[in-house]
Amino acid sequence: MFADFLSRLMAPAPDPLPDADARLALAALMVRLARADGHYDAEERARITAILAARYALGPGAAEALRADAEALEAEAPDTVRFTRAIKDAVPHEARAEVVEALWQVALADGAREAHEDSLIRLVTNLLGLSDIESAQARQRVQGTTRG
Repeated sequence: MFADFLSRLMAPAPDPLPDADARLALAALMVRLARADGHYDAEERARITAILAARYALGPGAAEALRADAEALEAEAPDTVRFTRAIKDAVPHEARAEVVEALWQVALADGAREAHEDSLIRLVTNLLGLSDIESAQARQRVQGTTRG
């Protein structure tokens, strides 16, 4: 279903992603993070849908459709290293911190930090060419908005 998208993303010198494709790639990374522990439940799906709706000003139906497409893409996507490197090549540097911020929103949705999620975010952060400090700043921004 996403073979063309993945082949464009994995090209040696991909063009910058159009907004819709960048949204899909980010959503797929969020799904991958949520599935990292082998447990992907309704609460995690709802959280990803809410993040997508807020981030992209989508209605509930459009956000759910994007999440469903992302679930299918994530299942077809190559390993995290290759997938993230492809996103790095296609997403401008200034937008990558927002990718990490969205991942922290998913990871912290349950109010707890888990080692496997931290590890995956650290890997993705480094593959995106961002520092641990930039990831920590993204996490702090997310925690600042979730504390109320």
